[in-house]
Amino acid sequence: MNKLSHPQHVYLNVLNTKFRAYVGGFGSGKTYSSCLDLLIFSGKHPKTVQGYFGISYPSIRDIFYPTIEEAAHSLDFTVKVKSSDKEVSLYRNGFYYGTIICRSMDNPSSIIGFKLARAVADEIDTLATDKARHAWRKIIARLRLKLDGVINGIGVTTTPEGFRFVYSLFASNPTESYSMVQASSYSNSENLPDDYIPSLLETYPPELVDAYVSGKFVNLRSGTVYRNYNRQACASTETIQPRETLYIGQDFNVNNMASVIYVKRNQVWHAVGELKKGLDTPALCKTLQEKFPNHEVIMYPDASGGNRSSKGASTSDISILKAHGFKVRAKAANPFVRDRVLAMNAAFTKGLLKVNANLCPEFVKCLEQQAYDANGEPDKSSGHDHMNDAGGYPIAYEMPINKPIITPRLTAGA
Repeated sequence: MNKLSHPQHVYLNVLNTKFRAYVGGFGSGKTYSSCLDLLIFSGKHPKTVQGYFGISYPSIRDIFYPTIEEAAHSLDFTVKVKSSDKEVSLYRNGFYYGTIICRSMDNPSSIIGFKLARAVADEIDTLATDKARHAWRKIIARLRLKLDGVINGIGVTTTPEGFRFVYSLFASNPTESYSMVQASSYSNSENLPDDYIPSLLETYPPELVDAYVSGKFVNLRSGTVYRNYNRQACASTETIQPRETLYIGQDFNVNNMASVIYVKRNQVWHAVGELKKGLDTPALCKTLQEKFPNHEVIMYPDASGGNRSSKGASTSDISILKAHGFKVRAKAANPFVRDRVLAMNAAFTKGLLKVNANLCPEFVKCLEQQAYDANGEPDKSSGHDHMNDAGGYPIAYEMPINKPIITPRLTAGA
């Protein structure tokens, strides 16, 4: 097994409570540690069923499956990933050692129908507080596989997302069943590329470095959501020029469609128009064709519009856009709200996103006034979310906040 960092050693060998947490910055070895935890338990208790709970099935596929294979190799295990069943089988020297059932915490109601002796909840703090709490309770309810002399438990490995769910359980007023170790990205620097931490420091605004590099609980939800937007510093005087390409962020809502219209000047995106309170997608398409007949229009819609329709018909919103001749740029699923907000704030800070306040008064109002709700999520009750969502889709698509890639065979987790 590769050399463990001190926080990894504490998590795996010192903490012995029913509920343990490894709270750390990016690259501090969290997911790798969770995989080692599952493997070590299987080594001690063969033919046991355990659970891995990720924030989504794509994250399980892209992060957990490769990491469990890497960690297994270091402990002389082999793994068989059964993607269709969402299970991982463990073997050592040809003998079966156990199964890891994989489920997404994004839909806590699906966490039913099996018994576990041990579980890992990876990045649970990135979920909305209510959803995290629901998932946590559902996971606890699965810890009903009885092993003689074993206290069933859950290991939490997560990036700290402010004073939210994990803080309330493990740091604010923990009971004797809870214990925690915190780790910075620096604690695992021996196993990271030389430019990894510098790239994090360059990518994230200062207020996020304490959380995402140092692994500390800090207030990430104070003030407004788009805290880096400043009306003067981010001001634009650009307008739409004849025949130029328009880039439009689109949020779909029946009777409340929201559009933000951008133009590009070199590498800088300028918001130079907005449409609000549209009826539905067909009406939007008609409006765009009438207002901009001599422009190429590239749409950046809410990705969930590929599965539903503001018209209430069987044809999806994105299909309607394409049928009207608009180019569409959208991934299979929307980025996490946190990542879209980070992308917007980073673009404002770097001077890559400007807003013409005279032409986008509603967008400016929403940027300046949207706050966080009680769950630490951008508030939707005030109505300031639709225009901000629309404005954020192109930025998150073209300027995403990506954690630097760590090459395989390292002890760096998510």
